[in-house]
Amino acid sequence: MNTQKIGFIGAGNMARSLIGGLINSGVAADRLFATDPNEEIRTALENDFSITTFADNQMLIDESDVVVFAVKPQIMKAAATPLSAKGDALYITIAAGIPATSLDNWLGGNRAIVRAMPNTPSLVQSGATGLYANAAVSEEQKQLAESILRAVGLTVWVEDEAQLDIVTALSGSGPAYFFMVMEAMEKAAESLGLPADTARLLAIQTGFGASKLALEIEEDPAILRKQVTSPGGTTEQAIKTFEELGLIEMFNKAMKAARDRAAQLAEELGK
Repeated sequence: MNTQKIGFIGAGNMARSLIGGLINSGVAADRLFATDPNEEIRTALENDFSITTFADNQMLIDESDVVVFAVKPQIMKAAATPLSAKGDALYITIAAGIPATSLDNWLGGNRAIVRAMPNTPSLVQSGATGLYANAAVSEEQKQLAESILRAVGLTVWVEDEAQLDIVTALSGSGPAYFFMVMEAMEKAAESLGLPADTARLLAIQTGFGASKLALEIEEDPAILRKQVTSPGGTTEQAIKTFEELGLIEMFNKAMKAARDRAAQLAEELGK
């Protein structure tokens, strides 16, 4: 990856996180480029990371072996269509809901396209990213795309592009589910008598600790839950209440709604 020149069209939070992660992983700053219409954002990137920035997207395309589209989905077509895209470059999009075929068409056709679905914990290098490659992507390019996204967390590949809608519902939207659980636990603890700052700290640390335990021990979450749930104990009472209230079915319905909306957005934004 150190021999490849990587350019970012759009320099928002996710692009900034990827640039920082790549530099931390050893990629030389002189091989990283970015564009953004906002001069202050470009100047901040130059000052913070010593990378080269452009106001013009075509200048970045001409310099880059890999181009990462980090713009909002609603403006992706307008950003991609005017470009004279190099045929041998790799194009990665982190814009949710843009089908690979649409970006390929906007770039002139027969382009190597990787769709990436990162999530917001990528901003602190703890992300989870789903990846899909079209048929034009070589094995070497797949490894390159994976290396770029691994700079901000773990990556997984899906073979069917439609599965990215499920990834969106799971890990893309998933942080909000955990934040909501933390919020609910915090509010419940407050209502039971804990001070707000204590309840918040314990809820957040418990979420972090549970995730870290699941990652490092690599046991199935169901097994970890059972290990914490002593017969006749306090946890068992809470779990029974969740089950009686239909928590699992609630998640099934919620994630199906998220998946269906992702598919709908892909149809709308890809036109």
